[in-house]
This record gives sequence, C-alpha cells and structure tokens, in this order.
Amino acid sequence: MSSPRSIAVTLGDPTGIGPEVLCAALQDPRVQERVRAVVLGDSNVWAEACRCMGVPDALPRIALGDPLPEGSVLVEISRLANHEWGRPGAESGRAQKAYLEAAMELVQTGIADALCTGPIHKASIHAAGFPFPGHTEFLQERLGARRVVMMLAGPVLRVALATTHVALADVPRALSVEGIYESLVIVSDSLRRGFGIERPRIAVCGLNPHAGEQGLFGDEEERIVAPAVERARAAGVEAEGPYPADGLFPRAARGGWDAVLAMYHDQGLIPVKTVHRETAVNVTLGLPIVRTSPDHGAAHDIAGRGVADPSSAIHALLMAADLAERWTPEIARR
Repeated sequence: MSSPRSIAVTLGDPTGIGPEVLCAALQDPRVQERVRAVVLGDSNVWAEACRCMGVPDALPRIALGDPLPEGSVLVEISRLANHEWGRPGAESGRAQKAYLEAAMELVQTGIADALCTGPIHKASIHAAGFPFPGHTEFLQERLGARRVVMMLAGPVLRVALATTHVALADVPRALSVEGIYESLVIVSDSLRRGFGIERPRIAVCGLNPHAGEQGLFGDEEERIVAPAVERARAAGVEAEGPYPADGLFPRAARGGWDAVLAMYHDQGLIPVKTVHRETAVNVTLGLPIVRTSPDHGAAHDIAGRGVADPSSAIHALLMAADLAERWTPEIARR
C-alpha cells in the first residue's frame, strides 16, 4: 500500500451536514490508511460536529501557512460568531467562499495532492460574492480549463453530463456537436488514465423521449447528438447512441457500459442517485487538478442531529486519493 495522499478538504456550508459527514468519514479505517486530510474550516464548528456524531475531536489546529504535520489537520480559516445548524446566512456564505479559496491555494501550490469539497449552500455563498452556479464552474474559470465535465461515479454507474446547471428550457440551446464531442473525449480519456479502463465504452443519451423517434419528438438527436457521437468514434472514442434514456439506464446499471453521457442534470443524476444512494461521488473531469465531492447537498433539515450518513464523503475521499495516486489530469492544458 502506498503512502497516504494529502487531500485539501473544505467543510462546505458550516450550517449543513458537511462538517458532520467529514468528521465521521475521517474515522473510517480505509480513509485513515489512504488519506492525510487538510481540513479547511472552523475549529468551533468542527468540535460541535464531532460532538454531534459522537467521534473524537482529535485534529490538531493550525493557521493557514503554518507547516503541515504528518497526519490530518484542521486549518483554521474562520470563527463563526453566530453558528446555528440548519440556518445559513451571510456569515456562513463568506466562510464557504474562504474555505474554497484556501483549499485552492493548497492544491495549486502542490501542498495538497487533490481537492475534496463539502456541499455548499448556493444562496448564501452567492450573497458573499461567489458568482458561479456551483463548484464546477468556479473551478473551470479559476484553473483556466477550456471545458470540464461533471461526472457522478458509483460502484457500477458512472454518469457524465453534457450540460450542468442549466434551466431545462435552455438545455436544447446549450447543446452542440462540438460540446458533446469534447465531453466524450474528456470522459474517455479520464476513464483510461484515472480509472484504469483500457478501452472505455460510453453510451450517449438522447435528449427527447424515445431519442426523438426519428424527429417525431424533436430533431436534436439527428442534428446534434448523433453527429457528435460519429465524430467521437472517428477520433477513437468507443461511443454509442443516442439511445432513449429510459431504456439505456437499466442496462447501464447492470454494467452494460463503462459510463453514460446524459444531456442534462436531472436526466443523469436521478438514475445514479437512485442506484447508488449514498455511495456515488461527484468528480470534475478536464481540470489540471483532481477534484471530488460527496454526492449530496447541505441537508439543513437534518444538520446538527448526528444522523447524517458519511458514506458518500468516505467514497469521495478515497476516490480523491486513488485518482491522485494514478493520474495527474492534463487534458485541460491541451
């Protein structure tokens, strides 16, 4: 077994379940063996999360810029004056932004090998001057990546998205032959170098019911999706489709392909979250760094109750370590 990988980990929204699932995840023996966590957060919030989850508060505290110890550590970024579980606000929004900025500094300077982000609360972080729809778009701009792909990876299903945080009415206009082609190239390349799949097979969803039924329910499949698949195949990508999504996903869930490219957010995320529940991991492909995240939100309704499931956080940390071990992304630099 190789030495643990240093992973910069953000708490996400300090009023949500991010701190709770993270402190519980760090108790997992597999995580302790593979991960040296550099937690960017708040000492008081961390102590309270450990109390809620019934786990030891054993992380040493340091300031940003201090030398890192050998084991996991909490880097003090904020001290919330009015922390209350389940109640995000301006103060927690500023904290989320500060955690992310500090984590990026560690990864970009090579102090950390990878980034694992806790779930944010979009309204409060936007109010703090974060103008991006989510982590994915922030990372793309911050790191200068021409195109990135959001992929949810579970034990069987891996689902990438051709579009991410786009209103459903705007999805057809957001799709293009070039965009789908580039997404397929990124997914195929990432599966080879990051996941160890020598010849990845990718199924592509249609946009419309029945994949358009030869233009009866829409022509995006004929105009956009099919030409993109043909172009990707000509470039050596083993892509198939477009297929109707309702028939594709049951087959994919049985291991029919190595990954699926869905056309929009809910088309792809509903199946993978249904099949893999708390074990799926959000991975951003196409970046010059490794980035993973648990596949859930801040869950304010249960925050502070000590009942949050850390399974996805455990898998996100382990996948970050595995990807950092096997693969340094380069596709974004092309």
